[in-house]
Amino acid sequence: MNLFRKSPELRASDALRLAALTPPAALSEQPLGEQRFVVVDLETSGLNTLKDKILSIGAVTIEHSAIALGQQFSCTLRRVNHAVSESVLIHQIPPSEVAAGIRAEKALLNFMEYVGSSPLLAFHATFDQRMLVREMNDAFAYNLRHPFYDVAEIAPLLCPEHNMRNPGLDDWVSFFGLQVLQRHNASADAMVTAELMLILLKRAERQGIRSLQALDISLQNWRRRQQNVL
Repeated sequence: MNLFRKSPELRASDALRLAALTPPAALSEQPLGEQRFVVVDLETSGLNTLKDKILSIGAVTIEHSAIALGQQFSCTLRRVNHAVSESVLIHQIPPSEVAAGIRAEKALLNFMEYVGSSPLLAFHATFDQRMLVREMNDAFAYNLRHPFYDVAEIAPLLCPEHNMRNPGLDDWVSFFGLQVLQRHNASADAMVTAELMLILLKRAERQGIRSLQALDISLQNWRRRQQNVL
């Protein structure tokens, strides 16, 4: 698998770290309860995946069917001349915080080292995936191939009785009666998504879905059924 194309000019330290990144692990029949997942949430300057920028990354790890509270990841990326936008109003990321953040290339490498070979989870994962793929490509000409799984798909797959129309993260929080103290920043939203995923992992095992490979197949079949309904 070729993860690199012609690379942009990189700092020597960045180039060494980039070359040492762990490729994604292949899907396996390892029990879901033993699977390591990285749950990620991004705050961005907007919703255009072709030009907007990642402002902050929040992530937590699920290991052995539990959230590894001592392994949380959080950083704000430095963006020069970041203007007030909808993201600032909703997520309360002021320009001063973005200007004082971590150099974007360093932040991205920190995150990918945190991810390692693990699959990623996010709510409405397509957006997060496209943003990370483009940012890694722009910064390093790196082809991000880690699989992303969408908790917004996994939830209705495993809870067909929900009777909600296009449920969002807050809808699932209410459905399961989760106690949420904070929302609408990357770290908090990643934690909420991880708490939801723990419930879903237990449901998956009760329904005979006992590995990531089996979950992947079930999701493919679920998507086909949804297309037939539409």
